[in-house]
Amino acid sequence: MTLTELKYIVAVAREKHFGRAAEACYVSQPTLSVAVKKLEDELEVKLFERSAGDVTVTPLGDEIVRQAQSVLE
Repeated sequence: MTLTELKYIVAVAREKHFGRAAEACYVSQPTLSVAVKKLEDELEVKLFERSAGDVTVTPLGDEIVRQAQSVLE
């Protein structure tokens, strides 16, 4: 787990969209998506529910995002 990955999940939670989160982080969308997936695999937790054009934070993901925000602050 890296600070960059934490920054990415906070951005996805805030934007509710992988493309806009990638823009906010100044990276490509595939780069952000791969990093988020890597973190989910590492934690063995699904942080986001993804559907056609819609991203929602899972309940456990919400807790992790809050902790990530605290770490980044």
